Amino acid sequence: MITAAVLACYAAVAWLVLRDAPGRTVATEPLAARMAATLRLPITWQACVLYAVAFGGYVAFSVYLPAYLQTGYGLEQADAANRMAGFVVLAVLLRPIGGWLSDRVGPVPVLAGGFAVIAVMAGVQALTPGLMPLGTIAFLTMAAALGAGSGATFALVAQVAPADKVGSVTGLVGAAGGLGGFVPPLLMGFIYGELGSYGLGLALLAVTAVITLALTVTVIRAAATRRTAELPVG
Repeated sequence: MITAAVLACYAAVAWLVLRDAPGRTVATEPLAARMAATLRLPITWQACVLYAVAFGGYVAFSVYLPAYLQTGYGLEQADAANRMAGFVVLAVLLRPIGGWLSDRVGPVPVLAGGFAVIAVMAGVQALTPGLMPLGTIAFLTMAAALGAGSGATFALVAQVAPADKVGSVTGLVGAAGGLGGFVPPLLMGFIYGELGSYGLGLALLAVTAVITLALTVTVIRAAATRRTAELPVG
């Protein structure tokens, strides 16, 4: 009920305060045609993959980390929840910083660095080190990288997607992030039920981050470079 009341208040404030940008072009094509055109863009699918890993990983840990810490390290529920809160706060703080860095050095280097960090730290955590200090460092570092990668993904969309389709691409990318956060907790629970260990699940995260890193430095870097070259000078 509290959450519903807050959302209702926010909706009222948004209705009164928010305004469209001056000179915004209103789309005239039917919704189905616009969505079909968006789905044909390579950047739509590429950014969906990036966001499913970056934001999806952050969402998955925010959901499953307390259970992981209680089962894997024997923490009390309150202690596990507090540590999860620290993970979430750090990821949220790094999201705008990831966007800020993308404005200065480009989204591709930020994404590449983030996925490299995730791969290394997930590989370390797959070995189930002691929680203090190595496990804590691994999780907090992953939180920072996931948050920065989430912000950099939308910076990439703004840079590569056609201007009249940024909103549509962003909507689909956001949906992919939600789906990306839905699957890992189910997979982690299944793996622990079968093997009695979370190591394989974290190893799979490391492999996924390596694959996403490879995609970033090849296909996505080429798309970003090509789009930059097409922009008019000045």
